[in-house]
Amino acid sequence: MTRRLRPPVALALVAALALASGCGSSSSKKPSGPAVTSKPTPFQGAVATPPKPAPALQLKDSTGKPFNLANERGKAVLVTFLYTHCPDVCPLIAGNLHAAVKKLGARASQVQIVAVSTDPTGDTPKTVKHFLAVHQMTGLMRYLIGSKSQLAALWKPWGIIAHPAKADPSKVEHSAPIYGISASGKITTLYPANFNPAQIVNDVPILAKQ
Repeated sequence: MTRRLRPPVALALVAALALASGCGSSSSKKPSGPAVTSKPTPFQGAVATPPKPAPALQLKDSTGKPFNLANERGKAVLVTFLYTHCPDVCPLIAGNLHAAVKKLGARASQVQIVAVSTDPTGDTPKTVKHFLAVHQMTGLMRYLIGSKSQLAALWKPWGIIAHPAKADPSKVEHSAPIYGISASGKITTLYPANFNPAQIVNDVPILAKQ
């Protein structure tokens, strides 16, 4: 029997382990998102039921080059939300994505990895360059940065909450799901911050064909 979860609950479960000190949301508000199903599928990530068109995602990356999600049709896209000074969850996500790319080998050409900043003040071209280098994601991840208004306009349709931590304003509390976008531009799978790289290795070739 297929079990559907209400959007706020679904994304809260997917992002549960992203709610760590300094990087998660301690707010009682929960981000909205697609429902997921426990019905057996070829995917190893949680599956959106039904897959829905991904919200617009258009901004310059840390190198000044424009990015538009609509131009990535024909390949899988993984979208995540990070900040470069994060002490815990963001490095975990970046490390797992690096491991997944390495395990994909030649099939890594089937996926574009995109990070959207949750820290408009702290995420600069310089800090992003350092972050990508430390986590061996230079050339493998497009990291989108911008002003607070530009980023907030992207966070909302993606169901992302981001704000300075009350206990330490130098840190950012934010929701951090990883969205799997199919080649046709639909949110199809969801992953928590502590996903197993093997899930991505399994799912990317399938997403690239849908």
